[in-house]
Amino acid sequence: MQLITRWLIGCLGMALAGVGWAAVAIAQDVQTIYAGTPEGSVWLGVKLGEHEANILGRFTGQTYTVKTMDPAALLQAELDPLPTAIAAATDVEQLRKLSAKFAPLGVAVFNIASDDDALRQACLPGLLHTPPTARMKADAVAQWKKKKPEVEVEASAWHPDFKKFAARDLNNRFRKAHNVPMDSEAWAGWAALKMVSEAVARAQSADPKQILTYLREEMEFDGQKGIPHTFRDTGQLRQPLLMVVAGKLVGEAPVRGVVDTSNLDSLGLPSCK
Repeated sequence: MQLITRWLIGCLGMALAGVGWAAVAIAQDVQTIYAGTPEGSVWLGVKLGEHEANILGRFTGQTYTVKTMDPAALLQAELDPLPTAIAAATDVEQLRKLSAKFAPLGVAVFNIASDDDALRQACLPGLLHTPPTARMKADAVAQWKKKKPEVEVEASAWHPDFKKFAARDLNNRFRKAHNVPMDSEAWAGWAALKMVSEAVARAQSADPKQILTYLREEMEFDGQKGIPHTFRDTGQLRQPLLMVVAGKLVGEAPVRGVVDTSNLDSLGLPSCK
């Protein structure tokens, strides 16, 4: 109970900052479509995000639902009303097609599974990416090796042993909900749903176009990694990465003593320009 209370107070503080209670009491149904197979870590992350969005929604007037669809079926569907957002765990080709279909409609499509760099370099409108790219991870490893060149290290978005910045609470909530540790794929799914709920609460709208604009231009997301995450013009989510050796968490990137630890653009392609 103490764990949920601490988390709820934090969520309410962020969502309601600068917004009066009268403004947030408007009932809204917020639907996110999950395009992918409803199984595996990324799906479990989406489900935790949906659950936590509804805890917040009890106070802010929203009800959140996630509808699952096959990506190919979604591409053929005529949706009315439009969903507030789409979270897609599918391949690069399908992500490009989803962006082409839904960007003109103003619907945010979250890529929650692919680390493909070319997909970010394409700077597709309406496509947002929660997983770090292959280049972001490679840059993190290169920074680490400037300090410890002999170490075989990997970079990841998340680790079940991460404890700082309320990460311990997030890991505990995930394990309690699903009885498995939270990994990078689960974090990417959770982050997408969490950002949708925060954007709706702050923008006071479930309109897809308003939510996409808020996400791209105003969102400062607390991914429980100690520094606000924002979106680049490539659609990529800026974020710190966690450094892992033989499965053990050993540090974070940007790497202290090599670059400024607040310089998230030291990891990966910083801009379309």
